[in-house]
Amino acid sequence: MPVLQLTQALTQSLPKCPEGKGRIELCDTGVKGLYIEVRATTSDSGTYYLRYKNEQKKTAHKKLGLTTEMTLAEARTTAKQLKAKLLQGYNPKEVPKQTTVTTFALFFESQYLPHVKQHNRSWKNDEQMFATHLRGVFGDIPLDKFKKADAQRFHAKLMEQGLKPATCDHYLKLLRRILNVAVDWEAITANPLARVQLFNADNRLERYLGEDDLGRLLQVLYSDGNRVVCNILLFLLTTGARLGEALNAKWCDIDDNRQWRIPQLQSKSKKQRYIPLNDVAMKVLCAVDTKNNYEHIFVNLGTGERYRCIKKAWTRLRKEAGLSNIRIHDLRHQYASMLVNEGRSLYEVQQLLGHSDPKVTERYAHLAPSTLQQAANSVSPRLGQPSGI
Repeated sequence: MPVLQLTQALTQSLPKCPEGKGRIELCDTGVKGLYIEVRATTSDSGTYYLRYKNEQKKTAHKKLGLTTEMTLAEARTTAKQLKAKLLQGYNPKEVPKQTTVTTFALFFESQYLPHVKQHNRSWKNDEQMFATHLRGVFGDIPLDKFKKADAQRFHAKLMEQGLKPATCDHYLKLLRRILNVAVDWEAITANPLARVQLFNADNRLERYLGEDDLGRLLQVLYSDGNRVVCNILLFLLTTGARLGEALNAKWCDIDDNRQWRIPQLQSKSKKQRYIPLNDVAMKVLCAVDTKNNYEHIFVNLGTGERYRCIKKAWTRLRKEAGLSNIRIHDLRHQYASMLVNEGRSLYEVQQLLGHSDPKVTERYAHLAPSTLQQAANSVSPRLGQPSGI
């Protein structure tokens, strides 16, 4: 097992398992017992563990978290705190005795929610979904009385209430995720929803701008008086970034090589990535009068705070451009479409959008009819001129 001084950079670019090995351990020299386990099946991330001696003087291991979910500094702090508790007689494997069975609501509020707040940036969505539909239906049910049939009836009833299939599936996935945590923490022995069937509806919508639509939108974005929001939208259209990434962008993330760094904690993939900035993106940055005065790039000059929501302004601008069903996120689709129509490969588009799975990129890789026509016409010279035609 390699013993080395772990660094944050190493945790973001872990070595692969040698051929024939299912796992390797990278042991930290900074905190004794701390190591990262890298498995051949999940080489894109590792798991922090603390190796320690239990009361029987046998080697034991305590999982601390994934390298994609916590930084090295957080792992070292957690490991030190756990070692201090071990010296006081703490047993991580000991299951607290319960006089009554925990209900679903009590488990969610006292255990699941505090846990997910530390590991999931979208925990507020879980909290809202629980309050909206889950508490009333499942709140008083003991965890060990959860039935698959009850969850399936709930799933179907959501559809009857008018929710979209994908939304219904989100509720069922959250139920399953909560019960998975309950299994991991030995509150229940098995997850009754492990194989519950989802609707899995294809909700992929293609929303792309034609040349006339794009022209009208650009005319509005270059002429409207709300320059900050227009610059944000132009920046999205010319980089393919997500809105949250742009609103969180800081000047220190822009380097001299025209590279925009998306920090790990702000990236949807939980991996640091870089977006190359083209000429239009650089002009947008030059037009933003916040450099050297503010930390963030896109700032409301009236309040001095970064923008957090531009939905109202976008609705007005979209209507002025005569666009009815275009969302802000569709600007990302449009960027990918323009790349493909300019002949860029799906691999290049995948890297620019920051997708880990090429199948996700294919969803954005819309080809204009004119491009497909050109592709079809390209084989004509090879076929010659058949007689009789």
